[in-house]
Amino acid sequence: MSSLVATIISVSFPLGIAAGLAALGMGMLASKAVEGVARQPDATGDINRMLLLSLAFIESLVIYVLAVSLVLLFANPFMKLIGG
Repeated sequence: MSSLVATIISVSFPLGIAAGLAALGMGMLASKAVEGVARQPDATGDINRMLLLSLAFIESLVIYVLAVSLVLLFANPFMKLIGG
């Protein structure tokens, strides 16, 4: 297996895992927010604010994984070690 193929495979797995788990977390978070609004309609503003903040934190994690994956893909610092 060439070093480019190994790099592409090793970059794609963490990105896919992070995106999948983030989607799961966002879905769970949204469902709990809807449940909270259904139970306490007066707290809709607070729940919406916390929901959007939490969604931003989850999405930022995926963006960080994407940034690390792009660095490993295009400016791989380990390429000299694996002989590529």
